[in-house]
Amino acid sequence: MQTSQKHHSAAGLHMLYPQVHCSPQFQVIDSKKQKKNAFSETPSKESFFTLESSTAPSGPLPSSESPSVSSITSGRSPFSPQASHSQSCISSDLHPSPENVYGSPLSGASSHVYDEAGLKSKIRELEVSLLSGDPKVEEYSGFSPAAGKSWNWEELLALTPQLDLKEVLVEAARAADEGDVATACGFIDVLEQMVSVSGTPIQRLGTYMAEGLRARLQGTGGNIYRALKCNEPTGRELMSYMGVLYEICPYWKFAYTAANAAILEAVAGENRVHIIDFQIAQGSQYMFLINELAKRPGGPPLLRVTGVDDSQSRYARGGGLGLIGEKLANMAQSRGVPFQFHDAIMSGCKVQREHLGVEPGFAVVVNFPYVLHHMPDESVSVENHRDRLLHLIKSLSPTLVTLVEQESNTNTSPFLSRFVETMDYYTAMFESIDAARPRDDKQRISAEQHCVARDIVNMIACEEGERVERHEVLGKWRVRMMMAGFMGWPVSSSAAFAASEMLKGYDKNYKLGESEGGLYLFWKRRPMATCSAWKPNPNQIN
Repeated sequence: MQTSQKHHSAAGLHMLYPQVHCSPQFQVIDSKKQKKNAFSETPSKESFFTLESSTAPSGPLPSSESPSVSSITSGRSPFSPQASHSQSCISSDLHPSPENVYGSPLSGASSHVYDEAGLKSKIRELEVSLLSGDPKVEEYSGFSPAAGKSWNWEELLALTPQLDLKEVLVEAARAADEGDVATACGFIDVLEQMVSVSGTPIQRLGTYMAEGLRARLQGTGGNIYRALKCNEPTGRELMSYMGVLYEICPYWKFAYTAANAAILEAVAGENRVHIIDFQIAQGSQYMFLINELAKRPGGPPLLRVTGVDDSQSRYARGGGLGLIGEKLANMAQSRGVPFQFHDAIMSGCKVQREHLGVEPGFAVVVNFPYVLHHMPDESVSVENHRDRLLHLIKSLSPTLVTLVEQESNTNTSPFLSRFVETMDYYTAMFESIDAARPRDDKQRISAEQHCVARDIVNMIACEEGERVERHEVLGKWRVRMMMAGFMGWPVSSSAAFAASEMLKGYDKNYKLGESEGGLYLFWKRRPMATCSAWKPNPNQIN
């Protein structure tokens, strides 16, 4: 680095990256004082309400714990269950604008008036808005050598204690995006002196983001394990790592608790219930649900569960879906719940109606827990499995569809914007893990390495069909669901209450919010996951 550039120190290279990027007005609900206090002074078009406490609704609630539940989910991250990137289905966006950070600009999500041309136009408008300029990326526009000069890597290495890690990460990504391999590799060398798997959240995240950049430059992004320089864990080890994340992070319990509450309300009074789960993992959600159905006044219904499998779940549990069916059957028998199990051993991309075991006389419920973002859409393949699957589900006339997803934009974003969005999102996620386990905890390190890092590397190193981590914000999901023939069904107060009760066992920085019928899980003021419910629009015929 040239002498004129020494202002890039702790004083000059200050923290440009905003710790809090969202500014909707939150109103805290205090069950004791019943007062609403502003959480942020900045107004927005939408209001969100935290649900730290609320009045308990009547009727049974899904519990976040079950006396007979010892299994855990099968994802490699607290959100993403499908760990095998080789299971691709192939043979948008920048971070949302203020109008669409938490929801669609369409206010009539539950309207019975369907205008396909209008909805397509809204999607185009939304994508143009989201792609018109990313303020996050623009925050990193001033870190460069003097005009006409090249980077002095020795001097830059000497300044690593003073450099801002996020800025160095973005500059490395910018160079990679521009095809400047030498500069990108130079920054990766600098990053190696700044990151650590046992450091601060951004230092740990930086380790995997740098590996993702290296894999991208070397063209090895598809080989996630090789990019991470680690051996694939045994099934038992992987199960242990996933168990650590399941216990210390509430993301999967949020999905199970909120979805189960919505399901219980939707099937109240039904005598025959068929739930189709596109990421059944270890079956934990239905251990909880069976326990609640057993308490139903008048007796439980006949419960039929169809589980769609994935290769990573099979590997982690050491066997096929038969193990899950047997475990759930034993649980149902012990609780007196009539039970049937049907398996669909295939990727969700390959599922057809005949694979789902649908029979007349059942109230059908479809559950998508952190899985639909793995389905490639129109930006990846003309087959557009994401929308094809939604239209297939609509044809079943389901009683309810529950959708739980990460609140992040990585689907159709240009690389640099996707990189910054990934950094923003996973910084919050690593901070939430940091609150639960010490930084030198070996179990936490292994869990992050084997169950989180591959998601990060996939988003950074891979493109086209190899990139399976393709998240969308709820606003985009809302438009997509409406185009498939669904209308929004507000997540009820019982779901919010059950989720808030579950969160009492976790760090106080986890909060719940609501907008346009969707339930949001926050870490501090960063939305991490959403749960939404949908029903077929009776006025729309596909």
